Amino acid sequence: MATLIDKPIADICDIARLAGEAILEIYQRDFEVQTKSDQSPLTEADLAAHNVIVKGLQAATPDIPILSEEAADISWQVRQTWQTFWLVDPLDGTKEFIKKNGEFTVNIALIHNNKPVLGVVYAPVLDKLYFADENGSFLTENGATRRLKVEAPAVGETVKIVGSRSHPSPDLAEYLTRFENYEMVPVGSSLKFCMVAEGAAHIYPRLGPTMNWDTGAGHCVAEQAGATVCQLDGSALLYNHQESLLNPYFEVK
Repeated sequence: MATLIDKPIADICDIARLAGEAILEIYQRDFEVQTKSDQSPLTEADLAAHNVIVKGLQAATPDIPILSEEAADISWQVRQTWQTFWLVDPLDGTKEFIKKNGEFTVNIALIHNNKPVLGVVYAPVLDKLYFADENGSFLTENGATRRLKVEAPAVGETVKIVGSRSHPSPDLAEYLTRFENYEMVPVGSSLKFCMVAEGAAHIYPRLGPTMNWDTGAGHCVAEQAGATVCQLDGSALLYNHQESLLNPYFEVK
């Protein structure tokens, strides 16, 4: 990554961990839930993590712009000039945070030429840190770090398909008809990408709405572990390549 940022990926992992600490402080006590204009939930943890990440990234890479879910009101006129930028979801899986099931993450991705080239996904409750760049995809947990590699299902093996816990899609039922033998694994947040990356699931089809910041970091983690991340027609899943930040349907396998 030396060609794009001077800071090593370890520094970005540290920023994600700090954001996770800010989230956990709020997670362990009572908190209020607000509703944003798109009817999605917002908590003080989203904002606390956002502030930690923006402060850290601005200090580490002052010349690289930041697009965060909690500060996404940046005009297309400005964004379309960006060749390289940080893409951040400070708390991915706010519904899981509110349910207190632990399945939420901090997502930080570096996008270059509309593609993720660095990704960090941190699950604070699980204390699992996924990170990826051109050197590969890795997971740190229980004090140890290991390289991740996707695993294709063997002939006759039950296909493990990971899907959204809080956003079921009516299109998924039709998609599942192509499989003779499958098991659905419901999981929240960008952990779905990470499960494919570490071989805990085989396929993640997303047949429902997501935004750029929901997927950038997990996309990088899965791709650098050997997964293919693409739209349903096989074309690339791109970032900030148009005015809308809404992703098309996609598939990770």
